[in-house]
Amino acid sequence: MKFTLSWLKDHLDTEASLDEILYALTDLGLEVEEVTNPAARLADFTLGKVVHAEQHPDADRLRVCKVATDEGELQIICGAPNAREGITVVVAKPGVYVPGIDTTIAVGKIRGIESFGMMASEREMELSDEHDGIIELPSGEVGDRFIDWLAENDPAKVDPVIEIAITPNRPDALGVEGIARDLAARGLGTLKQYDVEPVPGDFPCPVPVGIDADTLDGCPLFAGRVIRGVRNGPSPQWLQDRLRAIGLRPISTLVDITNYFTFDRNRPLHVFDVARMNGGLRVHRATGGERLTALDDKEYTFEPGMMVISDDTGPESIAGIMGGAATGVTGETVDVFVESAFWDHIQIALVGRALKINSDARYRFERGVDPAFTLPGLELATQMILDLCGGEPSEIVVAGAVPDHSRAYRLDTDRVQSLVGMKIDAETQRATLSKLGFVLDGDMAQVPSWRPDVQGEADLVEEVARVASLTGLEGRPLPRLTSGVPKPVMTVAQRRAQAARRTCASLGYNECVSYSFIDRASAALFGGGDDATMLENPISSEMSHMRPALLPGLLQAAARNQARGFMDLALFEVGPAFHGGEPGEQHNLITGLLVGRTGPKDVHGASRPVDLYDVKADAEAVLAAIGAPAKVQIRRGAREWWHPGRHGQICLGPKKVLGVFGELHPRVLAAMDIKGPAMGFTIWPDEVPQARKSGATRAALELRDLQAVERDFAFVVDTDVDALDLVNAAAGADKALIEDVRVFDEFIGGNLGEGKKSLAVTVRLQPAKTTLKEADIEAVSAKIVEKVTKATGGILRG
Repeated sequence: MKFTLSWLKDHLDTEASLDEILYALTDLGLEVEEVTNPAARLADFTLGKVVHAEQHPDADRLRVCKVATDEGELQIICGAPNAREGITVVVAKPGVYVPGIDTTIAVGKIRGIESFGMMASEREMELSDEHDGIIELPSGEVGDRFIDWLAENDPAKVDPVIEIAITPNRPDALGVEGIARDLAARGLGTLKQYDVEPVPGDFPCPVPVGIDADTLDGCPLFAGRVIRGVRNGPSPQWLQDRLRAIGLRPISTLVDITNYFTFDRNRPLHVFDVARMNGGLRVHRATGGERLTALDDKEYTFEPGMMVISDDTGPESIAGIMGGAATGVTGETVDVFVESAFWDHIQIALVGRALKINSDARYRFERGVDPAFTLPGLELATQMILDLCGGEPSEIVVAGAVPDHSRAYRLDTDRVQSLVGMKIDAETQRATLSKLGFVLDGDMAQVPSWRPDVQGEADLVEEVARVASLTGLEGRPLPRLTSGVPKPVMTVAQRRAQAARRTCASLGYNECVSYSFIDRASAALFGGGDDATMLENPISSEMSHMRPALLPGLLQAAARNQARGFMDLALFEVGPAFHGGEPGEQHNLITGLLVGRTGPKDVHGASRPVDLYDVKADAEAVLAAIGAPAKVQIRRGAREWWHPGRHGQICLGPKKVLGVFGELHPRVLAAMDIKGPAMGFTIWPDEVPQARKSGATRAALELRDLQAVERDFAFVVDTDVDALDLVNAAAGADKALIEDVRVFDEFIGGNLGEGKKSLAVTVRLQPAKTTLKEADIEAVSAKIVEKVTKATGGILRG
């Protein structure tokens, strides 16, 4: 939205400076994007008077002039044909920058004679394209600033142009009057009130108007009147200057008037040449296929349902967007029909997008104009046409009615102060809303018709806050909820996730952050892909389901890296996975993946393929970092995407699984396009029990000064018995005395018989109070044999 300072002052009586206005606009939410101030580049030019002029002795077209300035008499050489004695000129002294020729004036010699400045033309000062001669001023005193002379005699040439950014929720600021209203509410002046006097009609309107019943939702109101006997020549200079300043090309008086009201009051209008119309005007829906050549000289084809303004022969205007070329006004236009209507913003936006038309009318109607100003805007435009073009107005014809958008919301002044966070007196709040056009009745604020964005009590708070300026907010620290040292903010889960990330990174893993969405096929490989975790509106077919685990994302990342030549990878991720689609049906995971070899090949042969013991060690390190117990059990029975014989579950008991490690199933690797061995681990941090003590202190170190005793046992068991079951049974014989049990030998075949094997274990006994005697050792040994026999069916090997 562009406007000039003088245009703003037509609606705002103010003594504020340009800088004050610019700051207030941005602070009010109307962000200033650019300011073009012609006076800034002309500030150093002053007035002078040529007191003597004579021919240059060595150049026919040059004259040597003596010019009186505020610094005395200067000698200036000039080639302008009108350089002569007695005229008042604009002088650029040495050191002054001339924008039109992009030059800083310096003292120089021209054909052997020194020149101490320059007398400027309008083009050299970028005031116009005139350059046939230097500027001759009809008045002015020597030494006066040229911009002061322009401000008094030709203010349009030094009128600052302001461009602001309008957010979609502020259509009222698409008119200069709306901008002035905001500044007046801030206190930078007083809004000028202009009464709209109805223009009486001299004869009945010969052009009837109508709206089809199925179009009333898109055009509730259509009005207009005929003005006959107009003279449509060039518009007045003041109107042309304003339009040129904001980037519009003056066309003719009638067209310029409609453009003026579009920017002045946010009231788009249109004028039809009555002589080029046939019959009345009807607003209706297009049946589809109709064609119209618009004012931009492009032909448009209407789709069914689009709103059209037609006469008896067919479409004459794209409703609310652009008029037709056939009925456009020209220099020969004598009788015009001036149209003012209110259009539904949604339907205008849809038609504008479908036809790919951008116009000032569409820009405003699709954001919202004031429905109550439809008829007053027509009256004002009529009066200006009569003033500038003459003519005789008809009576106004109206189809439809002004839509009722009235609404009111309660103003709670105490609540406003609470939400804004600064003290604003109740009377100040009420005065602010009144200046913005709200009508207050007790605590109820009636919303003005030009503010479609105000839709609730919260919008009243916003209006009060932005006018009061949020720069007045003072920062205050939040009060402490507790005295003394505050408790840690991070939860146990957050601390565990942080510790897991640091531990994995220290082990050489690279962290991945992948999408929580994966494709159905990958999800199905890891127990997901069902309808419960399917997205209703997926981003793409590769992101159709919530991930059931973190391994699919890591495997996909590994496959992409391998496709680019990176074969050896160590990746990890910490995040949620989903076992359902309802809130709370998710669980946190810590997952790592090793692919390829442990390192690059070297002469010592230290590089080897990764194995399950690598990920076992890493999983145990992560568990230790997040506070898991040191004594755990390793069991089988993990899900089907793990290799059935090369994995282990880290458990605290048969039903308490903390994690799983091992080799991934070859079927999964083939489906995910992974080459080479791939080992992984997954940890459920929420399953790790919290420490019984929340303090940071550690228990006292307990050292045993008594001799430990080790005894070896060999048991014959069935071949399908797991060594872990035997170890757990032996360790449970006396948990206080038995410190460790480990397998050191396995033997299958020989004289053991079919389906039998021998497992040999070492049991370490660590006494705490007294030295063990032989009887004590024998008693414990008997318990061990009994426990193992009962748990595994094995017998002590002779």
